[in-house]
Amino acid sequence: MDIREIQNLIKFVAKSGATEVKLEMDDFKITIKTTEAGAAETTYVQHVPMQAAVPQAAAPQAVAAPAPAAPVSTPAADDDSKYVVVKSPIIGTLYRKPSPDKAPFVEVGSTINKGDVVCVIEAMKLFNEIESEVSGKIVKVLVDDASPVEFDQPLFLVDPS
Repeated sequence: MDIREIQNLIKFVAKSGATEVKLEMDDFKITIKTTEAGAAETTYVQHVPMQAAVPQAAAPQAVAAPAPAAPVSTPAADDDSKYVVVKSPIIGTLYRKPSPDKAPFVEVGSTINKGDVVCVIEAMKLFNEIESEVSGKIVKVLVDDASPVEFDQPLFLVDPS
């Protein structure tokens, strides 16, 4: 299925009034969700490899709709202003553990130093270690394990004092 066929499918679903359509073929999966107004809101296309290279990157997790980043309310922003935010430098899937059977890199209350690995982000089948740019104590984890992240998305709050 090429991009034109996908675009035509999106237009067809938007006009049909369906709220969600899932299409699975041998080498990919497509999920199209529409709003009440009928415009296509979100489209996920995932190419399914013939053989899974990494067991923790299973298809059901990748097909699930990514959790939207919750906007920080004004009172919470005042409380969090004294903390340093560790942000995602790339787009991908965040993993808080080096492997499924290991402990997370950091937890709330963990003390970290500049250069310590806080998580890994998988992008294009490569696992990139994300290092802290600040020393301090983790006060809040903002992203769940095995969830998709965007560029510059806040991942952790660190108290540098």
